[in-house]
Amino acid sequence: MTPDEIAAEPSRSAELSARIRARAVERGGWLPFSEFMEAALYEPGLGYYMTGRPIFGAAGDFVTAPELSPLFGACLANGVESLLSAAGGWDIVEYGAGSGRMAEELFGELARRGTPPARYRIVEPSPALAQRQRKRLDRSSRTGALIDRFEWLETPPTSEWRGVALANEVLDALPCDRFRITRVGCEAIGVVPADSGFAWAARPADSALVSAIQSLQSALPEPMAPGFVSELRLRQGSWLAAATAALAQGAMLAIDYGLPRAQYYHASRDGGTLCGFRRHLRVDDPLAMPGAQDLTAWVDFSAVADEARDARLAVGGYSTQAHYLLSTGIEHELERLAAGMTEIQRSALRQGAATLLLPGEMGERFKVMALTRGIRGPLHGFGFRDLSASL
Repeated sequence: MTPDEIAAEPSRSAELSARIRARAVERGGWLPFSEFMEAALYEPGLGYYMTGRPIFGAAGDFVTAPELSPLFGACLANGVESLLSAAGGWDIVEYGAGSGRMAEELFGELARRGTPPARYRIVEPSPALAQRQRKRLDRSSRTGALIDRFEWLETPPTSEWRGVALANEVLDALPCDRFRITRVGCEAIGVVPADSGFAWAARPADSALVSAIQSLQSALPEPMAPGFVSELRLRQGSWLAAATAALAQGAMLAIDYGLPRAQYYHASRDGGTLCGFRRHLRVDDPLAMPGAQDLTAWVDFSAVADEARDARLAVGGYSTQAHYLLSTGIEHELERLAAGMTEIQRSALRQGAATLLLPGEMGERFKVMALTRGIRGPLHGFGFRDLSASL
């Protein structure tokens, strides 16, 4: 970040905080955390993803797999190409395209093979990020000549289409609600104004949260004990349904850090997974400086699977990122890409591969789930080890 961008953060966060405080006052002094998170990330002009500040890469707050190594895009192209062929259509819809790096790598790799998508649509609610993506893709040697195949949308497509939808590190940024298990059920943990900032405060849960917790408790091998604190996403199912409503035939690939519900809500994870990230450091106080830090929580992939079935989708595969990349040929892609590189470049490529694959890095924490409609049979990318039975 530049000195000017750093200097602007406190005043922008203060303005956003004032808006959130006013909403809390209108609601009787208390907000569900999901509403706080929604504003902190997506408030027009002020939310974390809605300004022009650097977010991705060394100059930002975190690094995603496409930013880390070209190997991710090359392997993804192998899996996506197979899905596009099975779908009988060559459209790609990417949700939350970030810096545009994954679109650049994936489209470029498919074009190199002579199978570029007929359309590549990016659903991006942030005008600042959409502008950044357009600039990158327009200037790229891999996509610039075919930039007319790209289209930007603020909401999911409504006309019927066939192909592949992508959601890389999108689900973790969907607003979540916090809760605490009590002896008689559960309570909601929301946000109240406190001094110049915000504090946590509990109140009786509404009917929607109570119903969700009851369903969650009945699905766990051992119910959460009184005092257990965690989070869940009440709006995740509606997001997934809207994102795939017009998909006539094809698949969605959801890639994110997460767990099956039995592991997510295990007693050892009391406190949940919610946290912030700022300048590549974990921030344990999600309420600090709204708009100046990313907010994220892990994904309950069992819930995604259940919600997918409600949306007329089937779980076509579920694996760790490491297994998915091995199944889609990372060893071959490493050899291919390294052939034209210097020794320093090859060393960086190998290091990137290690970060993508190792259990202590991204290999185990990140999962890949394929949600299909109208596609049958085993999917390319999930042959090495499919963990669907763990859901």
